[in-house]
Amino acid sequence: MKVMVTGSNGQLGTDLCKELSKRNIEVIGADIDRLDITDKQAVNAFMDEQKPDAVIHLAAYTAVDKAEEDKEVCTKLNVEGTENIAEYCGKNNIKIIYTSTDYVFGGMGDDYLETDAPVAPCNIYGLTKLQGEEIVKKLCDKHFIVRISWVFGVHGKNFVYTMLRLAETRDNLTVVGDQIGSPTFTPHLSVLLADMVLTEKYGTYHASNEGLCSWADFASEIMKLSGKSTKITAIPSSDYPTAAKRPLNSRLSKKSLDEAGFSRLPSWQDALKEFLSETGNLI
Repeated sequence: MKVMVTGSNGQLGTDLCKELSKRNIEVIGADIDRLDITDKQAVNAFMDEQKPDAVIHLAAYTAVDKAEEDKEVCTKLNVEGTENIAEYCGKNNIKIIYTSTDYVFGGMGDDYLETDAPVAPCNIYGLTKLQGEEIVKKLCDKHFIVRISWVFGVHGKNFVYTMLRLAETRDNLTVVGDQIGSPTFTPHLSVLLADMVLTEKYGTYHASNEGLCSWADFASEIMKLSGKSTKITAIPSSDYPTAAKRPLNSRLSKKSLDEAGFSRLPSWQDALKEFLSETGNLI
């Protein structure tokens, strides 16, 4: 089996390519240095040449705050780029996994089911990812849409690295405590995506590590497990204004995973321990 991975050099892409290769699946890495997904002709030519059996589409504009002022570029990558990939897959009967986000929801409801219609994303990034979902559904019968949240991994910038860095020079940190969700550890997610691509259990899924926390809870656990003395104080989102509004509620149901027989990811606490161990920060 040949699997094309867009965004293959990114935080998730790096771990996913390793996981696929471990299973003796041929990986076609398609990062920006090799393929501009916003160039339709380039996409068609590349995929004609490579002839993948499946595509895992990770490439995206993910600078959430910057997207508010960079709407055109964000839309070009997340919407037009996705359309180019999805259109080719649909026309050539190629299965596609599209990674989306909790930000497609407005963030004011209860636990979000996979069947809930996303309404009023609260930022440009979330809106463009929702538009990408709709394009994939429209153009590809053989699709998986996998919504993830609060992503962190060894290969890239993320909240955990930021907290560890700040703890080196700060005795106290204020962190938002009223946004609730679940972190997603890229090696754990990679196992699930690799499992999925080998099946035909198409549909919409939510995939994050088990358990819920606030960003302040997450930060406190980082300090505890890494032996840092930095004190974390929870504050409301209103005390930490950002260019892009964030959803207060990112509780995602895992019903579809259960019904399809896919294993849920480990707890976010276990994921954090694994991350800190790998990076030499676990006490």
